[in-house]
This record gives sequence, structure tokens and C-alpha cells, in this order.
Amino acid sequence: MRVLVLNTGSSSVKYEVFATRDDGLASLASGLVEGIGEEAGASHLTPADATRRTDTVRVDDHDAALGLVVDALAGSHLDEGLAAVGHRVVHGGEAFAEPTVLTDAVVERLDDLSPLAPLHNPPAVAGIRVARERWADLPHVAVFDTAFHQTLPPTAYRYAVPEDWYRDHGVRRFGFHGTSHRCVAGLAATALGRPLADLKLITLHLGNGASACAIDDGRSVDTSMGLSPLAGLVMGTRSGDLDPGVVFHLVRAGMSVDEVERTLNRASGLLGVGGSNDVRRLREAAAAGDDAARLALDVMARRVRAYVGAYLAELGGLDAVVFTAGIGEHDPATRAAVIEPLAHLGLVLDPAANAAADAADGPVRISPVGTAPAVLVIATAEEATIAADTLAVMDGAR
Repeated sequence: MRVLVLNTGSSSVKYEVFATRDDGLASLASGLVEGIGEEAGASHLTPADATRRTDTVRVDDHDAALGLVVDALAGSHLDEGLAAVGHRVVHGGEAFAEPTVLTDAVVERLDDLSPLAPLHNPPAVAGIRVARERWADLPHVAVFDTAFHQTLPPTAYRYAVPEDWYRDHGVRRFGFHGTSHRCVAGLAATALGRPLADLKLITLHLGNGASACAIDDGRSVDTSMGLSPLAGLVMGTRSGDLDPGVVFHLVRAGMSVDEVERTLNRASGLLGVGGSNDVRRLREAAAAGDDAARLALDVMARRVRAYVGAYLAELGGLDAVVFTAGIGEHDPATRAAVIEPLAHLGLVLDPAANAAADAADGPVRISPVGTAPAVLVIATAEEATIAADTLAVMDGAR
């Protein structure tokens, strides 16, 4: 039995095909269609046992992108035995607390949630609609980034705003990257040789989008993103935490609400401060004496440290800090900038282990053996988690 996982973004479609095995799920191939709506696009397919294949092609819209996915799967016979399609959906609101079979009514409800995640939900919904047409005979399941955070207590998810804002407009903290936080928390428990229910963890999903999560007894008890994915840590193009008065100040100065929203989502964060949303470029620029690049990196690390400290206080103890996602897994300098200034909280880094860490083959400990809390680098496996959730839903339906 095979499961296709789709992660549809504004300008790309990531996908991966998994097959069920006696010992779990095995990835057969992963792919990427990028450059949707741009002058130059490309379709990449990487079979598990072969080298990456790339075709340069114009990709006009999501329908064309899904067509390329269909062609790539058929050309490699990966669509044979396909039993279901799992979709990553960023925002499920309060309505969706678990993986859900996609129906017309569910898709319409997801469309209604798009204003809460303007960068993510609209392309995801567009991709879902196209995929349901192209694979109309297969069940489709949505797996939500927000679902893991449904365990937040009211003290964590409620904002100090009027009750009717929450009741009538849904103004509350939802949190995102839940699939990733849930995935690496489970892997951390395995790496530490302890039940997840016994652990207090801080997981740091650091990529172009970034969030922190406090996990106690396997449950999310606090997280940095809020009503939308704009809150919290400094991200590639998103500002993270911001005084709400800034919005009023800029609107009164003549900027439109749409312009402020676009800038905070697409032109802020590392890009806004340092001129690039690529940490590698910022490090090269900082090494060459670019003060703006250095400032961007320092602001990012300081914000992460602040959340680690806050969550340590909230958890009342800590067994491990876990780094994951693109920056968290691949940038030793960011990990050092977060952990080394926190030695007074008991967090210690092994510089050699940090520099050499490669989580591709499994979790890596970058704190000295015998010290606590542990500091781990773990590769997130969101697609595999979505595939497993999709199969679980289908088993339940059957």
C-alpha cells in the first residue's frame, strides 16, 4: 500500500511517496515542483535508490504543478498501489483538532480559515482542490499544523482581549509546526531512552518559518506562534513578536492594512533586518563585516534564547532542548548562539559534537554525555508523520 503526501505552498509543491512495510513506512521517492507562476520553474524527483532528476519547465499554476506530480509518479510507476493522499494544512482553527478526511464541506471550511494563514492556507486549499480532482477515486486526508497545540491550556492560548473577540472572531493562540514538534518530541524520547510522558522538552523548529514549543508529558503546553504564523520567533521574512501599536502607527502614517500585512509577512524578519532570508548568506556577509547581517543573526538568536528561558520557567524543569528544521539541523553557529549564553541555566554545548552534527541518520546529542538537560539535533520527518496519520485515519474509517 502506498501513500502520497502533498505539501502545497504558494510557489511550490513538495511531495513524497511512502510504502507500508512490516517495520513501518518506507520512503520510495520525494519530489518538488517549484517556480509556480514564475518565469522559470522546475520539477525534481528523487527516488530513494537513485539520483535526483530535474526537468526545467514553466509552471503556470497549481493545476500545472499537480499535473507534473502526476506525470512524475506515473513515469516512475510510483502511483501503482496508491491508496490515499495526505495533505499538510497549516491552519485548522478550533474546528479541526485531528487529521480529517477531506470532503467538500471541510474544504470550504478551510477556505474560510485562509485569512488566519494568508501565506499557507490559500495555496494548500488550491492544491487540495486540484488533487481531489486528479485523484478523485482516492481518499484525501488533511493533517493540521495546529492540531498538536489543541492541548494548550486557556492560560496559554487566551489573549487578554474582550471575550467577544475570542467568542465571535476566534482571537486566540493556535500555534503551528505541530506535526514537526510532535515528530521530534517522539524521536527525542527514543533517543533518550525514556517514555515521552516522563519528559519536559523544548523543541525549536528553526527554518524560514520558525517556532518554539514547550512539551510536558507529550503534550504541547505553550508555543511561540499565535493566531497566525506571524507571531513568535524572528523568521526568514516574518517579523515574529511585535508591539501591535506598530500596525496602528504605520496605518496612521499612510500605509494600507494590506501593505503592513504583506511587509510583516514577506519583507521582515532576517530579510528586513539583514537583507537576506538565507542564514548562509547572512553568515558570509557578517564574516565580511556586514553589520546589518550580524545584527539580523543576533536578533534571531536572542529571540530564541528568550523563549527557551521562558519555557524552562514554565515547565519547571527540562530534560532536553531539540533543534530541528533547516536552520536548526544544519547551522551549528545558530545552535551555539542559542545554547552557549544559557550555561547559567544548565545548558552546555559540546563544540566538536555541535560542529560535526549530522542528523540525517538519526538524533545527535550535541551536549556532553552525562550533562543535563540534553541538547539534541533531530531531523524532522513531517511527511512521514503525515503519511502515518493518513493511514491511521483510513484504518479508522475502514
